[in-house]
Amino acid sequence: MSLELNKLAAAVLVSGLIAVVVGKTADALYKVDEQPAKRGFQIAAAEIDSGAGVAAAEEKPVDIKPLLATADAKTGEGLVKACAACHDFTNGGANKVGPALWGVVGRKIGSHEGFSYSKAMAGMKDKAWDVQSLSEFLTKPTKYVQGTKMTFSGVKKPEERAAIIAYLSSLK
Repeated sequence: MSLELNKLAAAVLVSGLIAVVVGKTADALYKVDEQPAKRGFQIAAAEIDSGAGVAAAEEKPVDIKPLLATADAKTGEGLVKACAACHDFTNGGANKVGPALWGVVGRKIGSHEGFSYSKAMAGMKDKAWDVQSLSEFLTKPTKYVQGTKMTFSGVKKPEERAAIIAYLSSLK
């Protein structure tokens, strides 16, 4: 029995010795005691002098109406499944984290009964959700309504937005 304990103790000691030797060897090979003056790497890249052209192209809203002509509401129904965590799409559906969206197209912004809107959204009650305003909102909600409680980052592809709006338009 004591021979087994000796073997076990020797194995533990040898393992520890190997770990120390490997650590010291790694420290000798890679100088880790020097801290860089600045963390990370700086990548030199040529600046593109595009003026306001690129910014204007990014900020110019896409006219969604031509895309709606070929948009598929069934595709939009599939795309809004991710939205169902916060919104209800059924007739008479309850508000969740976000308002129920049945009949949203044509409805006054920030006016769904029983939902507590942010001040920014409630302040837009004089406007209605038409297809273009929905497209701009879905592109980046926090940009369209600064101060909205909606944290969704947006739908970048105009074709997907058109499909979603086609689906929302069918909810009457």
